[in-house]
Formats: sequence, C-alpha cells, structure tokens
Amino acid sequence: MKVLVTGASGFIGSHVLPVLLRGGHEVHAICRATAPALQGVQTHTADLLTADLPALLESIQPTHLLHLAWDVPPGKFWTAEENIAWLDASIRLLQAFAGVGGRRSVGAGTCAEYEWSRSGLFRESDCGTPATLYGACKSSLGTIAARLGEQDGLEVATGRVFFPYGPREPRERLVPSVIRSLLRGEPAGCTDGRQSRDYIYAEDVAAAFVTLLESDCVGAVNIGSGAGIAVREIVTAIGEITGRPELLRLGALPSKTDEPAEIVADVSRLRALGWQPRHSLREGLERSVEWWRARL
Repeated sequence: MKVLVTGASGFIGSHVLPVLLRGGHEVHAICRATAPALQGVQTHTADLLTADLPALLESIQPTHLLHLAWDVPPGKFWTAEENIAWLDASIRLLQAFAGVGGRRSVGAGTCAEYEWSRSGLFRESDCGTPATLYGACKSSLGTIAARLGEQDGLEVATGRVFFPYGPREPRERLVPSVIRSLLRGEPAGCTDGRQSRDYIYAEDVAAAFVTLLESDCVGAVNIGSGAGIAVREIVTAIGEITGRPELLRLGALPSKTDEPAEIVADVSRLRALGWQPRHSLREGLERSVEWWRARL
C-alpha cells in the first residue's frame, strides 16, 4: 500500500507510522509543522485547512488514506467552532483522495459520536444525537465519507476511538496531568473517579488503525479495550507507579453530571479482524510514567 497519513506528528499518528513501516508499506505523512524524524517516512509539510489538497494529493498519488488530523484548542475541543473547519477540510481531503484514484480511506472517529444519555456498552449500530459539537462533526464526517465512498467507488471505514492514553498524549488530559503532578511532587486534584471508562494504550490504538486499513471492512469500527475501569483505579495505579500516592486528591474536583457513569466499547468487529490489545493497563501506565519522567 502507498499510505498517506494525516496528523502524523500527533498523539496517535506518531504511534501509527512505525506500525505501517513494519508492515512494509510506502508511507507518506502530512504534517503542519514538526515532521516526524523517522527513517522511511516521506514527509510533506502542509496545513490541511488552507492547502491546495487536489494538488497535494496529485503529487503523492496514495492508494490508501489514514486521516487522523483534527486539531482544536485543548480543553475546548468539545465546543470549539474549529471542529466545523476540520469537518470541511476532511471532506475536501476525501474528495481530493477520490480524485487521484484512491482505493481505501480510514478516518479517526470517537466514542463521543454516541448519544450519552445512557451508560454501558456501546455498539457501532447504536445511534442517537451526539451531545457535543465535536461529536456531531465527527459523526457527520463518518456519514458523509460513507456516502462519498459509495458515489466514488471508495472503501471507507471509521475507527471510533474510546479513551486512548500513552506517550505523547496531550498534557492537559487525565493520565498525563496526574503523572506530571506526581512526578513534580505536586498534589493532583481529581474527581471521585467512580465513572468507568474504556482506556486503551496508544500503541494498541495504532495497531488497530493499521489492521483496519489493511482490511476490507467498511463502516464504523469501535477501537477500545472492550472493558471498563473506574477512573479512580487508574489514578490510584499512577500513584503506586510513581511512588507518590499521598499526593492524590480524589474528590477534590466536582464530577460532571451530564456524562454516563460507564462508557465501554463493544469491540466485536475489531476483534473479528484479528486484532488483540498487547498491553495491559498497568504496563501502559508504567510506560507512560517513564516517558514523562524522562522529559521532566
């Protein structure tokens, strides 16, 4: 495959590139600023929001597209109007990809596409109204991409990612924010952490995306571990690994009342493709702590 990866220098994209190279694929990466220093990856500097996408893809001629780019302000991505700009850019990217004879496209979706008026296990067939602008834009992209695929002869799939964590995760998110505080010897304020979420290590997410890209599966596919864990257990494990459990402040922050008590992925479709997670939660957290320790 001649694969074009967008968002290649981002959290998940940086883990995807080595997996693609090990698979023997020709890999091209679009980066807005910092290009990944990885031998074997051909990089192209471009901003998807402003670039001449037909000309860019004409110069690359990819057979497969893995679209991971979606950059919105940290802490504001649920409601940021930048989501609309990324929806528009993503549609134009798909049109340009079809225009150069691309064969298969896989995009990054999210569990926020589901309606969070209930708790429990979420299947790809579950439908409803996303609670946020972010979720609505991602859901709209999946629908539009599927229709474009039918019209233009593209195979189109979407990997709906649940709660990824690991090295290079944005520092504002739960796992890195707690790790950074504890490694610095600072108190880490958290909610009571009774909510259960489906956390999955970034390298397993990357492997899932490549598995999906190499398959002929179409439509939405959940990417998660298939098991929920209480957030307080994750935070407690970080305290144990860093050796600073006394700095944890469970209950110091208010819990959100508008989110489900449990969000877990049904990963039957993904497992049917032969994918299995390779990292336990403990192993993933240990690797995350060591990654941040080396940088602090």
